Amino acid sequence: MPFIQRIVFISFEEGLQTSELAKSDPILGHKKMKWLPLLSPNYNIRLLNQIGEFRKGVKFLRTVLKHEKIDLLIAHGAPAGAMASKALKGSNIPYLVTLFEPHADYMLESGVWCKLGLKYIMQRQWEKLQKDNAAGLMPVTEGYKQRLLSEGLNVNKIAVAPCSVEVTSFRFDLELRTDVRRALGWEFMTIGIYVGKYGGLYYSDEAFQIYRQCFEHIADFRLIILSPQPKEEILRQLQYYSIDLSKVYISAVGHTEVPAYLSAADFAFATYKQGPSKRYLSPVKIGEYWANGLPVLLTESVGDESDIIKKEGGGALFNLKQKGSVAQAIQQIQAILKDPIHRQEIPKLAAKYRSPEKIREAYEYFFNQQKAT
Repeated sequence: MPFIQRIVFISFEEGLQTSELAKSDPILGHKKMKWLPLLSPNYNIRLLNQIGEFRKGVKFLRTVLKHEKIDLLIAHGAPAGAMASKALKGSNIPYLVTLFEPHADYMLESGVWCKLGLKYIMQRQWEKLQKDNAAGLMPVTEGYKQRLLSEGLNVNKIAVAPCSVEVTSFRFDLELRTDVRRALGWEFMTIGIYVGKYGGLYYSDEAFQIYRQCFEHIADFRLIILSPQPKEEILRQLQYYSIDLSKVYISAVGHTEVPAYLSAADFAFATYKQGPSKRYLSPVKIGEYWANGLPVLLTESVGDESDIIKKEGGGALFNLKQKGSVAQAIQQIQAILKDPIHRQEIPKLAAKYRSPEKIREAYEYFFNQQKAT
């Protein structure tokens, strides 16, 4: 696409090197890239550090835009979009925002930010500026696209690009399943798996209550938890909810090791907190679970996945505000597990809704718009 010669891609993701970008981004990843890391000022007070990092980033970005003769800027996520919006003020360089989500609402509903807090107020304002000024927005869900349209945004500046998954990297492997289950001594058990953190966007105490219900309703149930959180914290929660520790395996493993444990499992947990903005999430873990053929026990009204499960299967939904909802969802999961072809059918959902090709289509849509101008 010769009409766009030089692109700046900015992200706040730690350690996002060009090799990782190549894997995660099917359009930008194959191009020649120059890695320009922005180092944090490292003040002792975290808030001052974040403010300093933002101001330094804006200044640095303006320098890059000036000296590199940039045609287009791509901001990876709404927080990065905030930096792009400020750095490009008064410029005629267009910018796109990928992973565009209501980040301020996420943080507010999760209890991380408060409504009168500076971070929440500023992020809300920055998101508004991006809606007004960005050449294109790439929300991760159809649900958020519809909300943006209801706010009056032009349909031509929105293209959905869900968080993608390399389906083949997470596909089910019978040999790995046998090896892991044998190592755990759980060859003939029904295994549930959770991959991720607790707190923030995710349930904490409530997740362990759900695990306990699984032990109550599934006679041969066992649990795998893969989490970066300290093992001692997880053990305390398990003990508090009277869960037999001998029936739980806890570890922190590299991303490349996760597929083996998914293959060993029979179903997976995606225990997100409820809230209006959670409809706009695009959880990577659900795509990975589906790619492996795992039905997902998912909080109701999370992402597009909630509607997909209702219409096409691939798991069961629960709502903690509804009595008996978790027990009913567990029964639905058990019914899916009795279907002999579910492990072959569920990966089709990952291929349909989480293919990297959707990101390619979104980029090509906006690149073609830039060509037209």
